[in-house]
Amino acid sequence: MGSEHWAPASAEELERFEADVLSGFVLARASAGLAEAPSAATSGTWSDVGHLEQVRTWFGWPLWDVEPADADAYFGKVLRNSPSGTRLARSQALTTYFMFLELRHKVEPHRMTGRVVECPIDAMNRPRGAEDAQLRIPPTGPEIGTLFTGWGGEPATCRKFAPTARNYAAAKLISQVGLRGSEACKIDLDDIKWNLGRFGKLHVRHGKGAPALGRASGWCR
Repeated sequence: MGSEHWAPASAEELERFEADVLSGFVLARASAGLAEAPSAATSGTWSDVGHLEQVRTWFGWPLWDVEPADADAYFGKVLRNSPSGTRLARSQALTTYFMFLELRHKVEPHRMTGRVVECPIDAMNRPRGAEDAQLRIPPTGPEIGTLFTGWGGEPATCRKFAPTARNYAAAKLISQVGLRGSEACKIDLDDIKWNLGRFGKLHVRHGKGAPALGRASGWCR
């Protein structure tokens, strides 16, 4: 068998691809509900990007070229006297970025550079206290459609109609209206106002919009 040979990409192509990957990373994190404002002090998408930019600037080459020995030097020397929270957050950002690369773009870097994507943070150099990064990739539209199509037929064959129909209706509300699980679980039949508007309205009396939290209750169409 002959081995495959890939023509190396130009500097412009690599730069463009790196920018596209970072944009996709930000979008995926935002889709997972983890986006933060650029000035936010809490960890989130912008915090992840800020950490990645710091690492990228220090190395001076694409992050997929960073190897475990490079990470050893960076976290063991450059960040040795940095606060533990900074070292942990930067390590988690890098780990999450590589998870995104492996899930979405594992083939492209190999085709363009001949390198196999592999996270440089491992069990040996991971900062103490690190937790597994959680990268939530939202399902696609067709996948959601398949789920609810199959689920919608279950009330006709299920053993207990009421709980099955209840669960299906709650999931549809969460998916289409954007309710939280706790809000959907506390809705009663009296909260459905069919006579209001063309399609009726749903009175969300509990949850984040509850008066007890200092906010007015909400209405959903």
